[in-house]
Amino acid sequence: MLTRVTNMEQVQCSIANVRSSMLLSGHRMLTRSTAREFCFPAKFPGRQSSCWNDGSCRRRIGPICAVISDKPATTNTVTPSVERGAMINVKAVATIRKKLKEGMKDKIENQWVSLLDVIGQNVLLELVSVDIDPETSSGKRSKESALKGWLLQTTREDNMMECTANFTVSTDFGWPGAILVTNDHDKEIFLESIVVEGFDSEPIYFPCHSWVHSKKDNPEKRIFFSNQPYLPSKTPDGLEDLRQKDLTDKRGDGKGERKQWDRIYDYATYNDLGNADKSEDLARPILGDSDISYPRRCRTGRPPMKTDPSAESSQEKPTTIYVPRDEAFEEIKKSTFSAGALKGLFHNLVPSLIASFSNPNYEFGCFSDIDRLYREGQILKIGPHRHDIFENLMLPKIMSKVLKTGEELLRYEIPSIISRDRFAWLRDNEFGRQTLAGVNPVNIERLKEFPILSKLDPAIYGSPESAIKSEHVEGELNGMSVEQALEEERLFILDYHDAYMPFVTKINSLKGRKVYASRTIFFLTPRDTLKPIVIELSLPPTVTGAESKQIFTHGHDATSYWLWKLAKSHVCANDAGFHQLVNHWLRTHACMEPYIIAANRQLSCMHPIFKLLQPHLRYTMEINALARQSLINGGGVIESCFTPDKYSMELSASAYDRIWRFDREALPADLLARGMAVEDPSQPHGLRLVIKDYPYAADGLLIWSAIKEWVEDYVSIYYSDSNSVQTDIELQAWWDETINKGHYDKKNASWWPKLETKEDLAGILTTIIWVASGLHAALNFGQYPYGGYVPNRPCIMRKLIPNETGPEYKSFLSNPQNFFLSSMPTQLQATKTMAVVDTLSTHSPDEEYLGERHETKWTNDGRALEAFQSFSATIQEVEEIIHQRNEDLSNKNRNGAGVLPYELLLPTSGPGVTGRGIPNSISI
Repeated sequence: MLTRVTNMEQVQCSIANVRSSMLLSGHRMLTRSTAREFCFPAKFPGRQSSCWNDGSCRRRIGPICAVISDKPATTNTVTPSVERGAMINVKAVATIRKKLKEGMKDKIENQWVSLLDVIGQNVLLELVSVDIDPETSSGKRSKESALKGWLLQTTREDNMMECTANFTVSTDFGWPGAILVTNDHDKEIFLESIVVEGFDSEPIYFPCHSWVHSKKDNPEKRIFFSNQPYLPSKTPDGLEDLRQKDLTDKRGDGKGERKQWDRIYDYATYNDLGNADKSEDLARPILGDSDISYPRRCRTGRPPMKTDPSAESSQEKPTTIYVPRDEAFEEIKKSTFSAGALKGLFHNLVPSLIASFSNPNYEFGCFSDIDRLYREGQILKIGPHRHDIFENLMLPKIMSKVLKTGEELLRYEIPSIISRDRFAWLRDNEFGRQTLAGVNPVNIERLKEFPILSKLDPAIYGSPESAIKSEHVEGELNGMSVEQALEEERLFILDYHDAYMPFVTKINSLKGRKVYASRTIFFLTPRDTLKPIVIELSLPPTVTGAESKQIFTHGHDATSYWLWKLAKSHVCANDAGFHQLVNHWLRTHACMEPYIIAANRQLSCMHPIFKLLQPHLRYTMEINALARQSLINGGGVIESCFTPDKYSMELSASAYDRIWRFDREALPADLLARGMAVEDPSQPHGLRLVIKDYPYAADGLLIWSAIKEWVEDYVSIYYSDSNSVQTDIELQAWWDETINKGHYDKKNASWWPKLETKEDLAGILTTIIWVASGLHAALNFGQYPYGGYVPNRPCIMRKLIPNETGPEYKSFLSNPQNFFLSSMPTQLQATKTMAVVDTLSTHSPDEEYLGERHETKWTNDGRALEAFQSFSATIQEVEEIIHQRNEDLSNKNRNGAGVLPYELLLPTSGPGVTGRGIPNSISI
């Protein structure tokens, strides 16, 4: 074991020549010149091995005595000290966040807390050293000291207040690496940060950003660590037990119902989407059981339903669903539109919309009825004393004013898609452009084989061969044959056949829902634009085996024009449903949650990888819980607003089972899999885009590459040798749990990346950060700009296309516009969807965007801070490049008369519905 000799001298750190040793009292003692000298940095010394000196550093250290003994060795971290027994005074300054808006009740409670603080019911701090206390075999601890100043402190403009705790510790205490906090108040407090001053170093910073529970709710002390990152193997001896305890506390025991103040992360299936106790019609299957594959969500431990013990009981609004306390929206977030108003939207606005329509099936009679929503608005019927609720919603794109008692006017902002050109949505070139630069640019594929074949079971779904023949296509190929167009990479497809076909019969049996399994073929013009040339709409075989596969082309007569328009609308409705249920909800929201749960259970907040991931995990669990309560639940907004209705989440689960793969969530791998790019080492990103002006892919690769470079630089700081990733026990546990618990139903898939090298790690992290930032932004923040005008992107189709022998064909011929509008969503469905997508497309004022971190002291590692500054600069350069691309007249998919620029991957944004901006995390 190591002991310290008390005499101190100034020495130069070096690797000395090994000299002869001497025997001392039966032990062998090595003088300081017999081995490497250790240097202890001014801040956060860490372990002895944290610094091998090169001769340029000078520290005050003493000789090290190495005693060779048969007894087990105890490792003590050596720290600078002076005479033993001397004491020093230090202080800790804690910053506490107060409520933004305090009512009279809050003020009275604060006065009561201040009084209790005076008589000793305090918030107590206890410093924990990085050094071992030989008597306890854990970190040295100071005596507890109370935070003082609750009564006298005034709240700053930023709603923060500072309180101070004073300590007296021995000069050989070492540096504090952790602080234990006990809250003896009756209610929780939000601790922003703690700064410790008085040690022979710069002030030591402890980022907290956390709710500290009251002792009466949980007697356990909270643990906060400094902003010094440590790999598990480099953890100072004095902090090892606290590192493990903090993780153990967050894992819980998997039992009981979670309380509002808990910080416990655990897994559960999606067994809480239905509510059979309320109505048999609201029963929904469990996603993630043995029959239906799905990612896992956070366990809440609520009691089972009475009618179905395997399902979790429903949490009725306005009571919120449990998420770990620090995953919940902070008050500043709740006060902004995207959080507090989102709840207000679901709990107040949507019911008021429903009450405002005497007939929920009331249709749009003409296009002027749709335009009236933007010019004149929709009158809402609201209950008494509820005007203040709508005023507090702060809807940024929905203006409201009081008309008279019991009524309110709701007026929608004109969506971007018709703000520049109100007829753009009618044109085929805009229909094609939106597959590359709209809100769902991730499903277009290059057509590689012809004829087109389904992968579904032909015994159930009929012949796998598409009804699209060469004669349907070749007239639109500028003289090419199908084979030539395939070879020259000129044919593309939007294929929802296999995704929808298993659900078509069930959906079409529902009232007011009609759907086809669709395929659309596009031709790439010389101007790099996509022209739709043929649409196939299919129904399952009848009991007699007869198949229904209808082919539509744009034609040149009036009847063909309207039939083509109806066919495009069915494709758009399929695209809207698949976008919302699969690409948006499943691929970003649902699949992200297991990474977050596993990270909090297995990665210490001291771990450098946790520090890297932390801004990309923010608020996702809370928004997902809110979605389970109001969006994707049985009878929720998604079911009422999109074609699949009660089968929505089953369709989502089917896609997870058939097509979701982690390795293809990486943007380059996704583009290659869809045939939208080919490998080309001569290109900047190692890829050549098949469609050069593919805005999502072109801009996305800039963002992807910036993230990749930043992650690789960061990972290289902490993992230098070939075995360091494999020997990181926390990192390996995180990835193992992500696969085997978080994505349990996919755990045996062969495509999961191995985690063996730093390159493996950088690739995994880059993919996760891309999904949380760039991919989600591209799929989310254009929902109102494109979906706010119902005819451009209908979320529901309510009628099948009439055929010449059908009863509706005559009415279609006599008034095709009326038939078209009657196929669209009802006025209630449309206005409800518009309100929801407006909400979901909104940035809050406190948004943290890619390349930003509001917490500037998230680490004290200068190398990491320097790498992050470089990343931020790269992101700013990306923004300029995207602006230049949008101004380039040769880019027809982002520039032209009335054409919307592609801004969904511009990194920054202001608040509101802007159609741009990449937040760090999935927070809406």
